[in-house]
Amino acid sequence: MKAILFANTDWYLYNFRRSLALSLRRAGYDVLLISPAGSYGSKLRELGLRWEPLPMQRRSLNLLRELALLWYLVKLLRRERPTVVHGFTIKCAVYGSLAARIAGVSARVNAVAGMGYVFTSTQLKARILRPVVRGLLRLALGGKGARLILQNADDVELFKQARLVEPKHIRLIRGSGVNCAQFSGVSARTPDGERLRVLLACRLLWDKGVDEYVAASRQLREQGRAIDALIAGTSDPGNPAAIPESTVRRWVDEGTLTWLGHVDDMAGLLESVHVVVLPSYREGLPRTLVEAAACGLPLITTDVPGCREVVRDGVDGLLIPVKDSNALARAIQRLQDDPALARQLGDAARIKARTQFDERIVIQRTMDVYAELCHPLEQSATNSQSSRLSH
Repeated sequence: MKAILFANTDWYLYNFRRSLALSLRRAGYDVLLISPAGSYGSKLRELGLRWEPLPMQRRSLNLLRELALLWYLVKLLRRERPTVVHGFTIKCAVYGSLAARIAGVSARVNAVAGMGYVFTSTQLKARILRPVVRGLLRLALGGKGARLILQNADDVELFKQARLVEPKHIRLIRGSGVNCAQFSGVSARTPDGERLRVLLACRLLWDKGVDEYVAASRQLREQGRAIDALIAGTSDPGNPAAIPESTVRRWVDEGTLTWLGHVDDMAGLLESVHVVVLPSYREGLPRTLVEAAACGLPLITTDVPGCREVVRDGVDGLLIPVKDSNALARAIQRLQDDPALARQLGDAARIKARTQFDERIVIQRTMDVYAELCHPLEQSATNSQSSRLSH
């Protein structure tokens, strides 16, 4: 058995899918990871995983270059002869599935975490590309040998309504999984008179709600609130929604927020803060919220697809309207003024993270999809046995 995992950055493979790759290897799969070249390829190799760089440019619209990439993938698949190809994000899902069809690979798994720039942006380029991408999605993701993994119920309904994929071929698996044990030793902090430390950890993209976070920080500072607004993450030049580094530095210079840059030790960072926010416009299922939840931290996020999968308003976090900096400021203020509510929400979030979003659950469900395609008879027997046991 051989599996090829295809993503648009080696950073994504290392941070979000290395546990899946290692679990597949332990299960007896020969695993190959492919992505554009980057600094995380060597880290994957240090784990004993096989990784190869691709001649892929994420933002390219050059037809000849894209056809050359597709042909490169076809030749790679013919050389490797994998049992299953698993693509992550829309572009990799489309190209990986098209190449797999041409190369004769019957099992194709595609994981789309959110609808991506083409479907979420209002820019003219995105609107022009939208019907083209829809057509490619129908062509690439269809067929009885394909399965589409989506991370939230809103996206499942969206794909069903768009008729991009047969509903029976869609699987809901919530997120890429978090190693909750890694965060089990983190104790959520209560301010107890000290300054409230609020964290937004994300790629520096406008559609993560960074502008609203900055506006909320300004508002709270003007009110004289004892609050430190932190942001962790770096810009993503390959994304059209990337925030220029100069803009972030200007916010820092004016004292609106503290920029931490890239942080490897998320457990250590989360242990140093009191509240985690993510005012995103749309998500697949946000890992940063799940990591914070696993630490028992109170969460504030927007009432949008993906985010509301993690947070139920007033139960395990607070939901606010999208693109509403005033609501974000009020929610932060509410948690600062009510430490008991903050503790209650954080405790509930920790339980939810462990029972619904732990990586062991996500990996097992993903491997079940592989088995469904690669060992249909065995999977059918397993499902039948599970059904009998449940009754």
